[in-house]
Amino acid sequence: MQNISRSLVDKLIITTSNDPFARGLDYLYGIRSLALDSEMIDVVYDMNNRIPICVWIGQHIDRVNQQLENYLQACHDCFHPWEQPTVQIFAAPLAQRFGVDGFCNLKTNPMTILIDVGRVLPADWLLLVVHEYAHAHAGLPGHHEKFARSLTHLCLGLGITPPAWQSGMDYHLRFYPHCRATQNPLAFWRGES
Repeated sequence: MQNISRSLVDKLIITTSNDPFARGLDYLYGIRSLALDSEMIDVVYDMNNRIPICVWIGQHIDRVNQQLENYLQACHDCFHPWEQPTVQIFAAPLAQRFGVDGFCNLKTNPMTILIDVGRVLPADWLLLVVHEYAHAHAGLPGHHEKFARSLTHLCLGLGITPPAWQSGMDYHLRFYPHCRATQNPLAFWRGES
């Protein structure tokens, strides 16, 4: 699975530059094509933050994405190979106006999980990946019974307390497992935390 994801990154992010800013900007434009809405990656228009964020991404995104790949593999390991969805995962600063820490785009092939690692504490990145992987495994948007079963299975497999979910408690699942928020999401992306 990791070979598939890495080759997709190489095809997605086409850059001939060694300049960190250019590399970071190319990465963000590539990620925009995987988002549910390209405006979910709006930092490319933020003239106050664009340069430091793109430079940081150009220098550090491979390490961050590798950590997310490790968490993705841990989720895969909770299921038999034939039950594992085909998923790729990337870190990206998501526009705050959308109010999400991450999402799973079921319409891309392979499905794409985008995680804003700046919005939650690093200790909770796995929890956020688990939530979004449950969407990929369920194969449907929303926080319904199929999602709850996938999420519960992942939680049990990874030693996380499973949700106390009952029919009609879909709203509770939107925020499970609970991830601790950072105070300034863009600080991470600027290399300040």
